[in-house]
Amino acid sequence: MEKKIPEKVLKWIVESVNPNAKVQSISQLHGGVSSLVHRVSLIVGKNVEEYVVRRVDNKKWVQEEPDLALQEAESLRRANESDVGTPQIIAYDETGAICGMPTVLMSKLEGTVILKPDNMNQWIEEQANALVNIHKVKADEFPWTYYTYQNMESFETPAWSPLRKQWEEVISIVKGPRPKFKEVFIHRDYHPNNVLWSGEKISGVVDWVSACRGPAGIDVGHCRVNLSQLYGVETADAFLTAYETHARESFNYDPYWDLVSLIDILFGPPEVYPGWTALGVAGLTDQLIAERTDAYMLSLLKRIR
Repeated sequence: MEKKIPEKVLKWIVESVNPNAKVQSISQLHGGVSSLVHRVSLIVGKNVEEYVVRRVDNKKWVQEEPDLALQEAESLRRANESDVGTPQIIAYDETGAICGMPTVLMSKLEGTVILKPDNMNQWIEEQANALVNIHKVKADEFPWTYYTYQNMESFETPAWSPLRKQWEEVISIVKGPRPKFKEVFIHRDYHPNNVLWSGEKISGVVDWVSACRGPAGIDVGHCRVNLSQLYGVETADAFLTAYETHARESFNYDPYWDLVSLIDILFGPPEVYPGWTALGVAGLTDQLIAERTDAYMLSLLKRIR
């Protein structure tokens, strides 16, 4: 990963914030799987202000979604309508004409990612409540809409799993008709690594580059599959219960979206997400993640049968 930010990008950052600002420090941030993400501290007058700059260096991603920077900028503007802390958009270079690649500059939120909470129940409740609040944001006329990352029609039975018959049933279900749903504003990548904490309260949610209009069940399902791999089915189910409690009548659960969310992350055998180990989670193996993925899949089939 690139260690330094090019001078032309630093110049753009300074001019976007305050032409008289001075760069104090630069550091890389965890989580930049498809992007280069850095924290930039600027001296502005007598104050030190911190910003985050994301540069999308994944050429395939840019080819598929050339308006990524614009989407994140507009997503941040829309997300700021919620009661959940979100970064403020400062500037963006949609095509990379200035910075060399699509780039977004935003304010830095206070807080840290917590993956080993002291109080698991409260940790789950807070994340569920935050997601409900995100889904309250009006999605009307937001130009980006939900689509699956996988081609559901060509998805094949996972070779890594011994439960071929059960996976074939899952594939048959997701290839079937979609249930009706109400479009809401969804984060599209909501999981514990994108949630920041200050003490026992959530200080904000980050990584809005894929936000769009879509079914609430996709955000719920994506978080649940992450929780199932990180902790197991019981934790994933606890999150669903908490979300339903906070959402009340605004949410109608359908396991179809859980199944779609599960398949949508399977671009090969399940493996330990580097973002977990980078933040201190130990004891996970690829085999354990695969076993938990199968167990979660079986739990979803039970909800349908």
